[in-house]
Amino acid sequence: MDVRAILGGLVFAAIWASAFTSARIIVTNAPPLTVSAIRFLIAGIIVLAMARMLGQSFKLTRPQWRLTIIFGICQNALYLGLNFVAMQTVEASLAAIIASSLPLFVALIAWLVLREQIRPLGIAGLFLGIAGVVLIMGSRLTSGVDPIGVALCLVGALALAIATLAVRGASSGGNVLVVVGFQMLIGSAALWVPAMATEAWVFNWTPPIIAAFLYTIFVPGILATVLWFWLVRRIGTVRAATFHFLTPFFGVAIAALLLDEAIRSLDILGVAIITVAILVVQLSKDPQAT
Repeated sequence: MDVRAILGGLVFAAIWASAFTSARIIVTNAPPLTVSAIRFLIAGIIVLAMARMLGQSFKLTRPQWRLTIIFGICQNALYLGLNFVAMQTVEASLAAIIASSLPLFVALIAWLVLREQIRPLGIAGLFLGIAGVVLIMGSRLTSGVDPIGVALCLVGALALAIATLAVRGASSGGNVLVVVGFQMLIGSAALWVPAMATEAWVFNWTPPIIAAFLYTIFVPGILATVLWFWLVRRIGTVRAATFHFLTPFFGVAIAALLLDEAIRSLDILGVAIITVAILVVQLSKDPQAT
């Protein structure tokens, strides 16, 4: 893995982790599904406008359309939608920690379903990382965290794993911004149905909420998604997914800084284990691996 990929992965991990804090701020003042649908609608229009200005073609192949739909539903409607609902009762730091289980889901699906080869050292590293996540989650569960919220976060992580494996085919024909824009609009469309059926339009638009909403649209929503596509095309899905192991470190730190969420001793130990796991997984990778 080259230096540019490593730096890109670190930036992605920090931005992705920050989204949990901004989301926590938003969902305590707005209906989660409705505000998510609005967010993806705005972001999708902006990204497609950028794609048009850059001269990208809006004509996608049939496989690209199929995988773009999968990605839009899995990442935006399921993963992000479920996380927004969960963070009404789950701390931002815990949601970020659960999200770091993504590499295990990605590796297992790639191994069992797509028949991709993963070396034993890599598998050991993935399970070591999950052990760190479980250690952190165990301490949180015993302190009375909402189990339904945790379950929603876990289901969302599984959906994101499917989306991660779909990215490769969706972006293989170029026109990355077009793919990103359409998958955001697809996610928005999928969320409007449950949002209209279950939520009331009650918003508390204060300056901090507006700032968090705009930040979520432009930084984690647009910038991080485009960066994620770039990472997957450059180093492959399994390698790129390992950067999600950094999500607990950044997620806990940002939530503690901005939301005054507590940092527990087991959190620190778990993050240390997860960091070691990243190194093990990276060292196990063959240069030609996807």
